[in-house]
Amino acid sequence: MIHPHTELKYISDEIGYGLVAKQFIPQGSIIWVLDELDREFTPDQLDMMSPDLRSVFENYTYRNNKGNYVLCWDHGRFMNHSFNSNCMATPYNFEIAIRDIQPGEQLTDDYGYLNIIAPFKAEDEGTHRKYVYPDDLVNYHKEWDAIIAENFNKIKEVEQPLRPYFSDRLWNEIILITKGERALDSILLNYYNAEKVDNG
Repeated sequence: MIHPHTELKYISDEIGYGLVAKQFIPQGSIIWVLDELDREFTPDQLDMMSPDLRSVFENYTYRNNKGNYVLCWDHGRFMNHSFNSNCMATPYNFEIAIRDIQPGEQLTDDYGYLNIIAPFKAEDEGTHRKYVYPDDLVNYHKEWDAIIAENFNKIKEVEQPLRPYFSDRLWNEIILITKGERALDSILLNYYNAEKVDNG
């Protein structure tokens, strides 16, 4: 489920559509959470699709740590990549805003933590990274963990419209983490290690 203060807008011919804030979204806001309408597909299910459908499917899904493809049912699937993203995944199947997002600003993710299949060259944003790689989670998880930790405590400080879509168990775990009573897991838990998964 995507944050209700967002909407789908045409960005450019090069980018296509993207997700834009309809009003101010403060840092620490939960932007997206996996819900019961999101669908998970195995690689075998993907292989049974026609090439055209498979191509579209691969563009609008991410892979979880089991190597399965997750298709978001709402316009969350249109969130674009940025090396300077204003949102970030957590190891708990939700994403948070890592800085304030202004009205009209595009919401972005770093595709490096989405277990992409093949490397791709991204738009040059003046960062040292120019390509997104399948193993970016392995290489950058410590940096991303620090960003998540810096923002995680803000979850309890701002309004959370997506709270109803969390189980009580997960929400209680989040609160314990913000209180320092439970350790924050690493985003590396999101990494799909094909060799480890395939070998059980």
